[in-house]
Amino acid sequence: MTHSSTSDVLFLLLGAVMILAMHAGFAFLELGTVRKKNQVNALVKILTDFAVSAIAYFFIGYGVAYGVHFFQPASALNAESGYGLVKFFFLLTFAAAIPAIVSGGIAERAKFHPQSAATFLLVGFVYPFFEGIAWNNHYGVQDWLTHAFGQPFHDFAGSVVVHAVGGWIGLAAVLNLGARRGRYSKEGRIAAHPPSSIPFLALGAWILIVGWFGFNVMSAQKLEGISGLVAINSLMAMVGGTLTAMWLGKNDPGFIHNGPLAGLVAVCAGSDLMHPAGALVVGAIAGALFVQLFTLTQNRWKIDDVLGVWPLHGLCGAWGGIAAGLFGQPWLGGAGHVSLVSQLIGTLGGIAVGFGGGYLVYGLLKRSVGIRLSEEEEFNGADLSIHQITATPERESNW
Repeated sequence: MTHSSTSDVLFLLLGAVMILAMHAGFAFLELGTVRKKNQVNALVKILTDFAVSAIAYFFIGYGVAYGVHFFQPASALNAESGYGLVKFFFLLTFAAAIPAIVSGGIAERAKFHPQSAATFLLVGFVYPFFEGIAWNNHYGVQDWLTHAFGQPFHDFAGSVVVHAVGGWIGLAAVLNLGARRGRYSKEGRIAAHPPSSIPFLALGAWILIVGWFGFNVMSAQKLEGISGLVAINSLMAMVGGTLTAMWLGKNDPGFIHNGPLAGLVAVCAGSDLMHPAGALVVGAIAGALFVQLFTLTQNRWKIDDVLGVWPLHGLCGAWGGIAAGLFGQPWLGGAGHVSLVSQLIGTLGGIAVGFGGGYLVYGLLKRSVGIRLSEEEEFNGADLSIHQITATPERESNW
């Protein structure tokens, strides 16, 4: 056991715990955005999905992505102070972000246990399939890109692997599910469903912002790989996203609190390559992209993606994959060693796997067990229909 392995274990464990805390952020962001009658469901869904993800990733997904399994004695697993185990924990928190992302899109109308089944399939098979290609050189895709375009597809902390894949799975889920009842009328009117709690929405955003520094910085996975550049680029992108979302969103608190998240999603891929000024621009563009596309999705295209997970994660994640190939270039102040063509191909690959895999999973579940609450259940709210209690039960009793 060396000193370096013990510090690496601590380094990665801290990252894993920070990202584990981000799941509370996902929960509160969703809780604050949905209507009061669906708040409990948001909390329960995120925690249950995390647990299901852990089982799926431990027994199947991690092996699919990295060829590592845990069927050996504890003494063997604890080699290098258990570095291999905390690496699994760290990467599990990334994998579990997939259902947490999807959850926000399908809120207020999805059945509970079919969503758990979807989580198992997505984290066990769909996500690790692409993760293995991008981060473990499966099927020689990265070798081919390097040979053809000089550099492999670069995604330092998962703009594409986690966010774009999760966001495009979310779009597939929302399209299979359909809009919330009463959201769009036959006459073309749109019923607004305002957020139930801006304080909780803001709390969720802040928890995500703080945890994101673990998400990005600890993606080095070894203490000697730590980079202050990653931290400051994450900061600048977050700031850029906040300001453009505030400006284009006309001071709307929902936009202002999703803006920093849009910037952080976009900076993940190239956070180890970009100049901080470049990261500021990348984040600013992401914030603008989120506001414009969220509005278009909801109002023009009438796709009822409740939290805007497709614009936030799907589109800003894809932008991040491409931005790494632009702002990573030396002539834009970047560190170089990145190919725009490889970034485009890798990003399109992530979109294809996410949307295709997501459509397959939700399509199968829709046809076999159904994925949507009944009209009555949806009207009463997922809290009472699924969990038999609301977020503030004292109002309902006859005390």
